[in-house]
Amino acid sequence: MAYQDDTIEVFGARVHNLKNIDVTIPREQLVVITGLSGSGKSSLAFDTIYAEGQRRYIETFSAYARQFLGSLERPDVDKIDGLSPVIAIEQKTTSKSPRSTVGTITEIYDFLRLLFARASDAYSYNTGEKMVSYSDDQIKELITEDFKDQRINILAPVVRSRKGHYRELFESIAKQGFVKVRVDGEIRDIVKGMKIDRYKTHDIEIVIDRLQVSEKEDIQKRLAESIHTAMYHGDDVLMVIKHNENEARYFSRTLMCPTTGISYPNPEPNNFSFNSPKGACPKCNGIGTLYEVNENKVIPDRSKSISGGGLAPHGNKKKNWIFKQLENIAERFDFKLTDPISKIPKDALNIILYGGKDSFEVESKSLGVTRKYKIDFEGVATFIENTYNNNETTSLKRWAKEYMDKVTCPTCEGSRLRKESLYFKVNALNIAELANKDINELAAWFDDLPNHLSDKQEQIASEIVKEIRTRLQFLVDVGLTYLSLNRGSKSLSGGEAQRIRLATQIGSQLVGVLYILDEPSIGLHQRDNEKLINSLEALRDVGNSVIVVEHDKDMIERADHVIDIGPRAGKHGGQIISQGTPEQLLKEDTLTANYMSGKMEIAVPEKRREGNGKFIELKGCTGNNLKNVSIKLPLGQMIAVTGVSGSGKSTLINETLYPIMNAHYFNGVKKPMPYKSIKGLDECDKVIDINQSPIGRTPRSNPATYTGVFSEIRSIFSKTTEAEIRGYKPGRFSFNVKGGRCETCGGGGLRVIEMNFLPDVYVECETCQGKRFNRETLEIRWKGKSIADVLEMTINEATEFFENIPKIHRKLKTIQDVGLGYITLGQQSTTLSGGEAQRIKLATELSKRDTGNTFYILDEPTTGLHFEDIRVLMEVLNRLTNKGNTVLIIEHNMDVIKMADYIIDIGYEGGKGGGKVVAKGTPEQVAKDKKSYTAKFLRQELA
Repeated sequence: MAYQDDTIEVFGARVHNLKNIDVTIPREQLVVITGLSGSGKSSLAFDTIYAEGQRRYIETFSAYARQFLGSLERPDVDKIDGLSPVIAIEQKTTSKSPRSTVGTITEIYDFLRLLFARASDAYSYNTGEKMVSYSDDQIKELITEDFKDQRINILAPVVRSRKGHYRELFESIAKQGFVKVRVDGEIRDIVKGMKIDRYKTHDIEIVIDRLQVSEKEDIQKRLAESIHTAMYHGDDVLMVIKHNENEARYFSRTLMCPTTGISYPNPEPNNFSFNSPKGACPKCNGIGTLYEVNENKVIPDRSKSISGGGLAPHGNKKKNWIFKQLENIAERFDFKLTDPISKIPKDALNIILYGGKDSFEVESKSLGVTRKYKIDFEGVATFIENTYNNNETTSLKRWAKEYMDKVTCPTCEGSRLRKESLYFKVNALNIAELANKDINELAAWFDDLPNHLSDKQEQIASEIVKEIRTRLQFLVDVGLTYLSLNRGSKSLSGGEAQRIRLATQIGSQLVGVLYILDEPSIGLHQRDNEKLINSLEALRDVGNSVIVVEHDKDMIERADHVIDIGPRAGKHGGQIISQGTPEQLLKEDTLTANYMSGKMEIAVPEKRREGNGKFIELKGCTGNNLKNVSIKLPLGQMIAVTGVSGSGKSTLINETLYPIMNAHYFNGVKKPMPYKSIKGLDECDKVIDINQSPIGRTPRSNPATYTGVFSEIRSIFSKTTEAEIRGYKPGRFSFNVKGGRCETCGGGGLRVIEMNFLPDVYVECETCQGKRFNRETLEIRWKGKSIADVLEMTINEATEFFENIPKIHRKLKTIQDVGLGYITLGQQSTTLSGGEAQRIKLATELSKRDTGNTFYILDEPTTGLHFEDIRVLMEVLNRLTNKGNTVLIIEHNMDVIKMADYIIDIGYEGGKGGGKVVAKGTPEQVAKDKKSYTAKFLRQELA
């Protein structure tokens, strides 16, 4: 192959399961890489092309700089030609910091801060009046004009509403040559040793000058000097009062309330940042939420006594210092520690929880003597709070958190900012109010803003507003209209995070870059797919190359070039089975082509299940954007919860229904979102939630350890005759435990050779030849296989090998049933694709014995799955439902939705325009709805 300028050439790619492939990828086109989950798509796109692009970039740095960056491993590929700078937009790269929000990721919030620092109006938080600021010359002119021919005192405020005797302050003022001060409205001479009542709050001003105002030159000069001196001592604020009167008039160089004299510093962008000490709320440090002790968790049962373990953190320990203090408190307030907590006096309980000090004497009637007692108690709740806030130990923090609830910060009410920052407004709104609007509302507000700005503000703000509007439009274009700028990045789904980064990249207007995206359509309703594809085409049209790893039918049809990897997954994949335009793809005989052309399909069921006639009824849900939603879930059916992104599906199911069910069946502690009532929980006997969190992310984690099969296998090996003779316990057969593992490589099978500023080199351990165990452990065999041989088996091989061991066979069979028969038992978690990792989690849950009365909740289980993988998955879920279980799936994929027995469609829009039940019933009933977006696409599927 001759290298051409308009292509990227990959020669001899062997990363993971790629079979030494050569591939030519056209540049400046939208290229989709598709194929079964685990076929090698991500291995080609991310682990080969992106990894090499990153490595080359770091190679441009000096050897010295590379030491600090960490080095990147060279992917196992012969050569890549035509590679331009690479940017990967993955799902797992978003910051999980509580300080990271949609506004900070997209940088829109940074522009908002600039807008408020340069073009906002300040208002007093005392009176609501507009704040004013003057130059020294303006102050001189105003005093001359307003107090002409009148005697005035010019004062410098130095103390405002604070307690203290202030003797040192008066001495300091006198040393600077001033003879009079105004204390609490009364002008007094400063005398030696002067002090005032230390327990009262005081206002103190220095009398700088007393003069009769006129336009005479000498008076004007004296007035200017007095203003300068007063500003110096009064921290840029001065007061003017008429002779023998008390009403003050304030003037300030900074922003100041003309009535009360409170002043704000001149605004800077940092004053509006919750990540800066200048702007962050001092109570919650800019997080917006706090952990607060919940008394009901500290005292879960008030009918118990303290000695009977009524104080949950304390238990019933009776021989420590705390218990001695509790006895003193009981003596002081005349109750016994064996009394129920509900009978303890309120004042005593307050000391027990929040602490206090007290000394008292009690006369013993039997002995006729007086005993002295002393209480100096921190309080159980106070101790928990201090442990959480001031302790670095994770385990202690976790212990304290058990007795606390996450609450909105009472000081800033969740805005994250200082009080002063919230009184700077643009068009009557502060920055927190703007950050709370959803993107649609915010875009409309900014479109209208120029009509509400003064000429001066317009001049300052025009460029900033233009930047903000452009960035907001990119978020609208990728279908994220329902998010707000203050939405924490921690709460974003993988697809949302990826689309935010995509919007940011489109905004950067780079040209000649290779973008690689990992399933950007995840979590996106079919309605918004069009917007996403248009955004990717816009990225391509400005001169970039776009590679997308994707299974979405619409995306494949709109691509310029499609690369299909297969034919199957794992060791049976890793080859290019077809390549070309979408039209050329349809002519091939591959799984992807057959599903695209309609030769193969996931069939609509001939009839829907009737269910068992029982229901779970959830009423009055109002969390996030839900508008008093009530739903009735028919049991014994497959239920699909659908709706556009951000309509409220996750809030309703993951944040409301699941925590209620988890608390009912397993005493889960997560607090559900607000709701009125729930009925029918006793109709099921347990709930299982299969979410998208990944399985282990270290090379020591693998399918065998994650599913718990490895413990059973080790137990079998320890019961062989040879192992029992040698005294080997199950731990002997773990590569994580000293004794049985190879100590040269620590049970890793590989040794790391550090190469300083070159990438670390991984070589097979010369002692165990990559088997992870020492010679003695490998000598133990069961049915002719060592423990290392078992880890090398594929799930298919192991299912057959362990068919007579029900405990192991059942778990392995489930992994096989979800289509993962090709992966090995010992395969490192880090080499599993997203779809594979999620299905292992699914298989683990499904392998637990179901009672035929279990409620399963799955959140987008089709993530990372090909059409064929979805077919296999639906077979498993159908089997579960046929046994009488209830399976609830939150999903956008039409192949899944059309197979459901019952649909609940939430909408109509995302964000504030959502939160209502739009349609419910069988797919056929929902398809008839004229207003539902889901119904429109469902009609096409059922036609």
